[in-house]
Amino acid sequence: MESKVIWIIAIFYTTLQHIVSSSSPLKRPRAGDPFDTFPKNFWQEFSSPFTDTPEDEESEITETTTHEPFPFFADPYTTVNVSTQLSSNVQLHCRVNDLQGKTVSWMRRKGDELALITFGLHTYSGDARYSLEFEEPNDWKLSIQYANEHDEGPYECQVSSHPPLVLLVYLTVIVPHVEILDERDSTTPEKYYKAGSTIELKCVISKIPQPSSYITWRHGKRMLNYDTSRGGISVKTDMLPGRALSRLYIANANRQDTGNYTCMLGSDISGTVIVHVLNGEEPAAMQHASGAKVCSSISIIVATMLTSKICLR
Repeated sequence: MESKVIWIIAIFYTTLQHIVSSSSPLKRPRAGDPFDTFPKNFWQEFSSPFTDTPEDEESEITETTTHEPFPFFADPYTTVNVSTQLSSNVQLHCRVNDLQGKTVSWMRRKGDELALITFGLHTYSGDARYSLEFEEPNDWKLSIQYANEHDEGPYECQVSSHPPLVLLVYLTVIVPHVEILDERDSTTPEKYYKAGSTIELKCVISKIPQPSSYITWRHGKRMLNYDTSRGGISVKTDMLPGRALSRLYIANANRQDTGNYTCMLGSDISGTVIVHVLNGEEPAAMQHASGAKVCSSISIIVATMLTSKICLR
């Protein structure tokens, strides 16, 4: 009995001590206690509720995050139209900033197929007219020499980024149109002049974006622009916006002036007319026409006679 009372009193005392200790504030251990080795703010953090990382620390972490520069085209457009004259040299430009070790390639698009022309500084086209010329600081130029109609179409400058960058360049090759006119501004493959008259021919070349040379006249293989041996030859040429006009005058024409006359711009653009100088005789075309008239008259006479005989019967 006595032992039970002592046991009950011990339990009551222990419970009361626990209540008192739980209601009193948390105190830091005395000096020399083993807990003195903990950081000074340990008891403050231990007694304070858990909190997330402050916002200022998060913003600091965000601000220190950097991204690798992404390549981009220096020009603000991704589609370019370029025009060039037949047989001239042309360069297609591709300016890339912040390349960051990526590779620039030029390709030729034909329908759904892409043909590789250049890769980096190397040219892979079998056509020797194509080449890559790099110009500091960022221009990867595709050079095409002596452009022709087959070079016309879309080209792509590609940068090997992810996703890849593509610049579309459409090349137009302009083929000039040549006409040779007479003094009446009429076109004809052949022209007839009487001996002693003046040969007058006019050459009109249109669709010339950038004239790179002057017009020359040839009689057969002989150039007439600077010919002083014949005398009486005059050439006047006007280079106008988008076209060229040249006039050829040959005074006191004779039989030796008969032949092919060719108007040329450069070495590939030309037109030809055949000139006949006659000494009083009628041109062949006019002779054919006269013969046709005679035959027509005879046919009419014969038809009339036959009709008359039928009526008499």
